[in-house]
Amino acid sequence: MTGVTIRGLGVSLPEEIRTNADLASMVETSHEWILTRTGIVERRIASATVATSDLALGAARQALANAGVEAEEIDLIIVATVTPDMLFPATGCLVQEALGARRAASFDLEAACSGFLYGVSVGAQFIRTGTYRRVLVIGAETLSRIVDWSDRSTCVLFGDGAGAAVLEPAPEGEGLLGVVLGADGGHADLISQPAGGSRRPASLETVLQGEHTIRMNGREVFRLAVPAMVRASEQVLAQAGLRVADVDLFVPHQANARIIDAVGERLGIERERVFLNIERYGNISSASIPVSLYDAETGGRLRPGDLVLTAAFGAGLTWAAAVWRWTGATGQDRALSRVRSLLEPGTWES
Repeated sequence: MTGVTIRGLGVSLPEEIRTNADLASMVETSHEWILTRTGIVERRIASATVATSDLALGAARQALANAGVEAEEIDLIIVATVTPDMLFPATGCLVQEALGARRAASFDLEAACSGFLYGVSVGAQFIRTGTYRRVLVIGAETLSRIVDWSDRSTCVLFGDGAGAAVLEPAPEGEGLLGVVLGADGGHADLISQPAGGSRRPASLETVLQGEHTIRMNGREVFRLAVPAMVRASEQVLAQAGLRVADVDLFVPHQANARIIDAVGERLGIERERVFLNIERYGNISSASIPVSLYDAETGGRLRPGDLVLTAAFGAGLTWAAAVWRWTGATGQDRALSRVRSLLEPGTWES
């Protein structure tokens, strides 16, 4: 049992849907302008009473249920987020208490949109070394709290949500087959929240200047994101001894449809092998890949045995890619197996 797999996935999404038409009433833009440049139609927005830990908790509970695991059986909780409830204590500790996961160690990890795959990589090492058996990795964001809703270049992009995964040991050759991480702090200024930390503590000046909101150079991010995701994807496939042609489904971070198209084209992955749900959620940063994996499986795009490539790019700059032999994580595989067994001859008597 040297492998690591996702045994259960869960998601939590706010009820409020903010459409492109809604944004057009707030800032100078239009549905057509947003759609053609980003591929986004709508995004979810958390209510004033919902924090990142609340979304993380909802996703965690569903992931545990789908894995058939009790909270007391979790050994470690990793929450990937750039929008924690507060600077400290860690959002992971708040989730641990609310879940009742009393045995679990807990901490937060910050790698922006690459955060979930960074968290998976860290959690997998604990499992492979035998230190822990079950690790809960959560990507959760309330990006609407740090968006400047008067900035057309950023407010159209981001949404809120959470996705969670229960990692467990698996036979070699199943689950996670390889992972690649990368970073380049030389471009840290391209996506940032300038104020609120030790460099520029909160003050009247920083608040009035809107320095607690997302600042982004979209053109430069696009220029760097595409080659980084392509390179990481090629590296992780080579690490696993696989080819692009072996990939059944490519699940990229849902940042921008143009970025996704460019990455798929450069990798030589046809559009039908690329999963997209950006039109419904926008960019939900660290939650993007777990939510996408959940949607892909429950939507019938992802089945046990499929080879899945995931890749992300985010502030830092950070990037990551992972390749999986999928084992089923939402209960869909178990339900389908039960249906098949009932349809096989000789099973009705039982």
